[in-house]
Amino acid sequence: MTYPQPLTPEGKLADAKKQLSLPRIVAICGSTRFMTEMTEADLRETKAGKIVVKPGCDMKSPHELWSDPVEAEALKVRLDDLHRAKIRLADEVLVVGDYIGDSTRAEIAYARSLGKPVRFTHPEVDPAA
Repeated sequence: MTYPQPLTPEGKLADAKKQLSLPRIVAICGSTRFMTEMTEADLRETKAGKIVVKPGCDMKSPHELWSDPVEAEALKVRLDDLHRAKIRLADEVLVVGDYIGDSTRAEIAYARSLGKPVRFTHPEVDPAA
């Protein structure tokens, strides 16, 4: 006799999204220098019927929330954790831009380690290509 295997947290999430009839969720990744392109990708993915999650802060642009260097470093750590959570939530990842830095490379590796499909607006920058 075989017994059903208990669902992993990832399996439970996938099951819940299916039961809720949620559309596919896409996480947009890339350097924040491409925030304008990310907004355009968000529009296109939303028009295609997907739920979009993407970076919400561009810490390269001056703002009072990260004007203190010590607070900015702590915020960067929290935002990186938050973005990894967005990748875990997503069904797929879209990498925006024609440049892949260390942070984006790590996000791509993380998404692939979770078995998430990864698409690129510029496929020639795919580190696996």
